[in-house]
Amino acid sequence: MRKTLKKILPAWLAAMFALTGLTGIASAQETEADVQQTEYEEVFSQWNQDAPALQTLIEYVEDVTDESSPDYIPPVDRIATFDMDGTLCAELCPTYLEYYMLAWRILKDPNYAPDAEMLEFGRMLRDHALDKSFPDHMDLLHATHAAKAYSGMTLTEFSDFVTSLLLNDVDGFEGMTYAETFYLPMIQVVEYLQENDFKVYVCSGSDRSLCRTYIEGVMDIPYEQIIGMDVVMDATNQQGADGLDYVFTKEDNIVRTDQLIIKNLKMNKVRAIVQEIGRQPVLSFGNSGGDCSMHNYTIFNNRYRSEAFMLIADVDVRDSATTEKTRALGEEWEQDGYHVISMRDDFKTIYGENVKKTGTFHWLENLAEDRVPVEAEDAAAQAGDGDALEAAAEAAEDGEAEDVQYVMYLGTNDKDTNEPVFDQEEAKEKAKAILLDHFGGYTIDDAEGGWRDGDTVYQEYTLVIYLSDTTLDDVHAAADELIDTFHQSSILIQTNPTSTEFYSKAA
Repeated sequence: MRKTLKKILPAWLAAMFALTGLTGIASAQETEADVQQTEYEEVFSQWNQDAPALQTLIEYVEDVTDESSPDYIPPVDRIATFDMDGTLCAELCPTYLEYYMLAWRILKDPNYAPDAEMLEFGRMLRDHALDKSFPDHMDLLHATHAAKAYSGMTLTEFSDFVTSLLLNDVDGFEGMTYAETFYLPMIQVVEYLQENDFKVYVCSGSDRSLCRTYIEGVMDIPYEQIIGMDVVMDATNQQGADGLDYVFTKEDNIVRTDQLIIKNLKMNKVRAIVQEIGRQPVLSFGNSGGDCSMHNYTIFNNRYRSEAFMLIADVDVRDSATTEKTRALGEEWEQDGYHVISMRDDFKTIYGENVKKTGTFHWLENLAEDRVPVEAEDAAAQAGDGDALEAAAEAAEDGEAEDVQYVMYLGTNDKDTNEPVFDQEEAKEKAKAILLDHFGGYTIDDAEGGWRDGDTVYQEYTLVIYLSDTTLDDVHAAADELIDTFHQSSILIQTNPTSTEFYSKAA
């Protein structure tokens, strides 16, 4: 128990102070309060000190960390959860960061060739971001398309992609990149809680891996304390096999798949907190209706004193905001028992004094594109052949068949043992039989592949198969059968725009 100055004074000295009217004790207490106030002004230097929500937070933390208080919370149960977009960082520049990244992936990324449906979605993202006229259930539509668009990327490749876009200047602002769009006052809240032995979790609707890359280096929140939208992760060579049937090997990496596990919003946030943290939070911070379930789970039926805070973007001079809507929501949330943090009234700054809102967007021109779906361009985008792309697009518009050649490289060593599945003659005959089942004709060549793994050099008898006058779907169907028959992880397929002529000797 903390002892007060009065309790440790001898009784006669305390009486003398009382009789003589000396004010030493009061002066000492005032000095201590002044020092404490100065400390808070430094800790919360980006805040207006009279902000009601800030005073509530400070009083709460002092209470629950005081071992003499009936509201004391042991460190192990000091769990604080934060939404990310609009709570810790910018939400609308001019739209969500993850929407911007997906639009860029679909419309601009040279390493990705979207199909017709994906291209249509990317254009919708671009064309409706400024006026926010997205269709209903946009959160789930985005999540399913994002899962598909990033499928096959390793975690490092995805992180590198995120990092490359975070370095871009924020549309509508001067003096800030996307990597710098964190709210400085809220970073101070996170640091203050961590100093008082709170374990801080981020529970976001955005992609978990995106959040990890975004937060790293800005706040000291470990990866394992970041929860978000999730997709199934597989081994590189798993090829859809069940996880109970596949064994991870040294040739494997971890890749994203197109299977969405959870869009982490609303009640799904509570589910994720229960499954991943296993403890009921005592503090919750958010900014939208998608955070209400998380807040209510925190403040209802909690054995500890608990609080929930809602941040409202009610200043359109320094940030992107719809002030009338957010202030109305603030009044509603106060009635729901949440403490409201006002950007306008409570923050001295948002991003820093050198950051200026311009209100001028280059969104449409930055995301302008001239792409055709992968079916029409026949994957020529991967080869960077602009003329071939144009010709393929024109052919698709005219309804003409594409003039392309497909080349398959079929290895014949077992993917697990690296030993030949068949002898060379039998391997060729097996391949021929499968090809004749799928195509009217083919050309097949013998080749030998080789690679080095450490000090060991491996050799593999390889069949090179040339196919024309067919479709990529038919090629994939044959490849599926070849993969199974030859026990391969994958087959390399090249798609080459070509010009074909059946020449007969002139008379």
